[in-house]
Amino acid sequence: MKKLCASAAMVALGWSTTVQAAPPPASAFGRVPAVLDVDISPSGQRVALMGATSEQRFISIATLDQPGLPILQLGDVEGVHLQWAGDEFVLARVAYWEKVGPRNVYRMERTISVTREAKAVAQLFSADPVSSLLTEQNIVGISRSPVRAVALGLIESQGASSNMNTKLQRKGVDSPYVMALWSMDPATGRGRLLERGDYDTQGWEIDPSGEVRVRLEIDELNHRFAVSGRAKGKLGWTRIWEGPDFDSRRSYYGYSAQDEAVYLGLDDKLIAKRLADGATSVVAEGFGGTTPDLIWDRHLRTAIGVETGAEKPVINWLDPEVGAVHATLAKAFKGKAVLLGSWSADRTRFVVRVGAPSAPGVWYLFDKTRKELSPLGEEYPELKDAQLGATRWMTYKARDGLEIPAYVTSPPGAAAGKAPLIVLPHGGPASRDVYDFDYLAQFLASRGYVVLQPQFRGSAGFGDAFEKAGFGEWGGKMQTDLLDGVAALAATGEIDPKRVCIVGASFGGYAALAGASLHPDAYRCAASIAGVADLGLLMIEQGRLYGRESAGLGELKGMLGRSSTEKIMATSPARQATKVQAPILLIHGDKDTVVLPEQSEVMAKALKAAGKSYEYVVLKDENHYLTRAATRTQTLEAIEAFLAKHLPVGG
Repeated sequence: MKKLCASAAMVALGWSTTVQAAPPPASAFGRVPAVLDVDISPSGQRVALMGATSEQRFISIATLDQPGLPILQLGDVEGVHLQWAGDEFVLARVAYWEKVGPRNVYRMERTISVTREAKAVAQLFSADPVSSLLTEQNIVGISRSPVRAVALGLIESQGASSNMNTKLQRKGVDSPYVMALWSMDPATGRGRLLERGDYDTQGWEIDPSGEVRVRLEIDELNHRFAVSGRAKGKLGWTRIWEGPDFDSRRSYYGYSAQDEAVYLGLDDKLIAKRLADGATSVVAEGFGGTTPDLIWDRHLRTAIGVETGAEKPVINWLDPEVGAVHATLAKAFKGKAVLLGSWSADRTRFVVRVGAPSAPGVWYLFDKTRKELSPLGEEYPELKDAQLGATRWMTYKARDGLEIPAYVTSPPGAAAGKAPLIVLPHGGPASRDVYDFDYLAQFLASRGYVVLQPQFRGSAGFGDAFEKAGFGEWGGKMQTDLLDGVAALAATGEIDPKRVCIVGASFGGYAALAGASLHPDAYRCAASIAGVADLGLLMIEQGRLYGRESAGLGELKGMLGRSSTEKIMATSPARQATKVQAPILLIHGDKDTVVLPEQSEVMAKALKAAGKSYEYVVLKDENHYLTRAATRTQTLEAIEAFLAKHLPVGG
């Protein structure tokens, strides 16, 4: 088995044994990962791999201990996810762009059913014109017998929820459809209706047999989140828990079939609340100022581990059997993050991903019985022998005393002396950087820059209070948190505080533009990738897309602190373009539907009108997440040339 798996992966991925000259080219960092996803079948006999070569995606399926590696070419699509439905079918989730009408283009996620011989046989919902209106058709789970993919679709609503003559606020008047849950046959892509939702329904959860146990709702009028349950043997729904607002949906962690309970994060505790009687028990507590995540066993449909940790993942295993496997592998890959991606139902074979900030992800198959570890593929094979930057964890105090954590990556083989610095704030802003390979951070380090990735207030993962400390501070303390990080690094003597550039994507792009416009003396230059330039325009766009009374727009307003028009304008970089002193690089995909290209266009026009130095790069056929190798590489090359001009390493 060990030799088969290794050789099969090399053939499929085109592994190279040639040592690259240092530093590697931008294309080595900008490529779409050669391995996108791997999954093992319930029997443990087959491994499916979704991979990428250039702009093409494919699926390979290896039968362990047997020859042959059938491959299905998926073409020029975005590979999203891979999972087995029983032992006979693999469900491949892909995304592509589709033009609907003369002007509108949408990113469509669809699920293709593939046999173990790597033959595409069906697309889920392809014969359902109503469910085809969804841009995403999420799979809730796989039922065992018979094997079915249980997925979210749509169904006609059968009319508005109240009399049209009433003047009272009512639900569903704008949509002729409601959410529905379907049981889909992977052999045909067709299904039968399991549950019809209403105007509040957001989704459901199932047990391993495919029985629907949980319904999730967000009230269309007041945006409150609620969880209803259906215990075994019961027909009706019972309200299990209700949160006070839209944000409370994040307190829900999922349904455990083994416990017949839902998991909720309440008062710094993870609790299980039973469907049958509402009784609660504490699953875990004491998270050390971090936000927990759950690790699930998809065969049992229950949580088996609680992951916390600031710098690195720390797992409290609820299941000692799986925990022992992880401990063995963590010892073998000391210093790296070990992810148990999937495993066979009998827990004898595991798909494992191993990575670290200075080590791109590598996938393995671990056979517990044979005690064998076989390579399946490297995500960045061109970087296999490259020297990468060393990353360390640091904390520093913001000017108001709040402790801010950060990752710092030094250039590979860095010599003594003060290096130029790139501040690289993450997107979100309710997100965070993690202990893993970051192609942009390592690319910048390979070019001779120290890279600072601050986990500024408002970042997710460090507790509710830390995240909410960012509300209303997009253009305020969230920006000075970055400056305080520069000062903390300068105090070590590692960097030159007068040679600093700020680079970021999405919210990080906003931070880059805000840094250049609100703190014009702090940075030599700024580069924004798909960044927000006008907060007022952002709210208008959100309202136009989702409705002026939508929960999403309300959440955005909350994050902005319900700011006045004056504050919105004062913290919008496009409105403050006259204050900009540093040259600015704008990069935006022309098919970005998350932050519309209009944001960069508005910034470019404002800079031009103010007579400021800027460059604007449009990425053709690219979305918000830079999912194409050509445009990802184009982005890196544009940033490299921009920095060489405005922040040369030797200058």
